[in-house]
Amino acid sequence: MATLRDDDRHHPVLDRLRMPLPVLDSLACPHCRGSIGPAGNALRCTSGHSFDVAKEGYAGLLTGAGTTGTADTADMVRDRQGFQEAGHYAPLASRIAEAAAPALADGGLAADVGAGTGYYLRNVLDRSPDAFGLGLDLSKYALRRAAKAHPRAGAAACDAWRGLPLRDGAVSALLNVFAPRGADEFHRVLRPGGALIVVTPGPDHLGELVGALGLVSVDARKEERLEETLSPRFERTGGEDAGFTMRLPRSDALTVAGMGPSARHLAPGELERRAAALTEPVEVTASFRIGVYRPR
Repeated sequence: MATLRDDDRHHPVLDRLRMPLPVLDSLACPHCRGSIGPAGNALRCTSGHSFDVAKEGYAGLLTGAGTTGTADTADMVRDRQGFQEAGHYAPLASRIAEAAAPALADGGLAADVGAGTGYYLRNVLDRSPDAFGLGLDLSKYALRRAAKAHPRAGAAACDAWRGLPLRDGAVSALLNVFAPRGADEFHRVLRPGGALIVVTPGPDHLGELVGALGLVSVDARKEERLEETLSPRFERTGGEDAGFTMRLPRSDALTVAGMGPSARHLAPGELERRAAALTEPVEVTASFRIGVYRPR
């Protein structure tokens, strides 16, 4: 597909879009996969499909009247960013950046599906100075932050279950951290030799909080299900189990509990009621499985 014409690169809409031009060049229309460029006050593909650019700087590439997933709310995004910026998950962010670095040694695009605030993508780009980044998420509240996460990154709204708004083979490193995953689409957008980095919770993740707060425990077959999903399209080439202990104030223990699926399974106020009984600081195990895959 063609990249932006020279006269497009100074289009006024690009002043609002917080997206480096190499990232914009990587986008494809979610309807027809045509190239996307600036047109009027929006973005438009070669077939005429038009997409808004939010005033906060991200591209709105959602399709259809509804979505298939549940987007994070403003409160969830605020709490998530506060928890991340406090450094509690910094060891995980560092390991993800290291896992992605070989695929980005010569630059290229790092795309994060379910990017949230862009925290992990930012760390990847700090580790790989020649790379660019794209954060994809369903939540407009997350995208407002992801659009500003890094000067070499942009952000776009998309429903991952309906496809990724990216050109075939446009991505060098694809991140999937506690987010939905579709093997076929991941395979399509990754370049040959690219890397897919998948992070899932380990069996002991937040173990101290599971009983105390009534959280949903990690599915014992989660790893098996992951391999079943990815193995037709991907071969596992590396990865590690990562674990560390966090000493959290009660408020952050409540936040990390609310960042997972349990926040949607408990009655309103129940999580807060149970958290009030925790003794500070709360020692909590963080446990993750980081898998690195290459396309078959």
